[in-house]
Amino acid sequence: MKILLIAPYYTGSHAAWAKGYARYSQHQVDILSLPGRFWKWRMHGGAVTLARKFLASELAPDLILATDMLDLTTFMALTRQHTAHIPTAIYFHENQLTYPWSPADRDVAQRRDKHYGFINFVSALAADAVLFNSPYHKDSFLEALPQLLKYFPDYKELNSVQRIRDKSEVLALGLDLQRFDSLRADQTHEKPLLLWGHRWEFDKNPKEFFAALTVLSERGVDFDVAVLGENFKRKPEVFLKAQKSLARHIVQFGYADSFAEYAQWLWRADIMPVTSHQDFFGASVVEALYCGCFPLLPKRLAYPYIVPLQDHVDHFYNDFDDLVTRLHAAITHIEQTRHINLRSVVAGYDWQEQSKQYDALFLKLANKTG
Repeated sequence: MKILLIAPYYTGSHAAWAKGYARYSQHQVDILSLPGRFWKWRMHGGAVTLARKFLASELAPDLILATDMLDLTTFMALTRQHTAHIPTAIYFHENQLTYPWSPADRDVAQRRDKHYGFINFVSALAADAVLFNSPYHKDSFLEALPQLLKYFPDYKELNSVQRIRDKSEVLALGLDLQRFDSLRADQTHEKPLLLWGHRWEFDKNPKEFFAALTVLSERGVDFDVAVLGENFKRKPEVFLKAQKSLARHIVQFGYADSFAEYAQWLWRADIMPVTSHQDFFGASVVEALYCGCFPLLPKRLAYPYIVPLQDHVDHFYNDFDDLVTRLHAAITHIEQTRHINLRSVVAGYDWQEQSKQYDALFLKLANKTG
């Protein structure tokens, strides 16, 4: 079976996911992509360029798998002479209905932020299967759709939400977790080592993360912190302030130059306090847990699904004060903390397992709609 995977925003986790599935799938997976920059323009114009590239190729897929950054309706319209009979699936890494917009984004102030969500809506409506990387993501998207449609003046098409719901399901993110194994660092960091492993963006809530560390530092608690993660533009002010105020604790500040360096920091880290306002899955959290890191997670977003809340309640906090209390305890009792390991909880997200589920689902979809 031949699968065409279309990724208009081909960088970071989007590119890793596409490459991972292509590598581990039993099917033939061809990737049609554009560089991962100018995300708004990718959602508007990416379909036009990708349609041109597709028509100029000799690709003849049995299934089209698109990511959420593609305007699937435009792509299918422009390639209809070749694709009208091909089943389609759209995979939502994130969505533009519930993803929190940066307060600094000019589109928010000018009330121009609805169209990107509308592209997600019509793409989901057009696809034969709508796939989400977590139950939280699926539920939040479907719950937000009626509010988007009610914004418009008439012919709101609210019944279309149920049509999308009927063809929606969860297909967890696949990750190449086993590549961490050969880079395992057995040495223990002398002091308790805390980890920031997310993008340097406002939606990951660095303000609360560094505030918790500041409280503990002022109490005289001894710890180190490794601040990893990707920063696309200039360093946000909250990171620059933390670099100065927490200087005596910081042992790493900035993006790891290689995967090997990144993996070694994850193996060395003891505790990962997570403060995010947005995470539809949490790939960096899963990777840290696979490497033995002790998580402290908010009771929101995808985390209670990724790490089942009912089985691991001690890893979840209720509010900022509870986070500080639990983090203090985890540091104080570091030897006990280091003996708690959730690797087995997340190991199933490795591509060796996930690719089987992907392959079976797409084969079923192709046979059903082909």
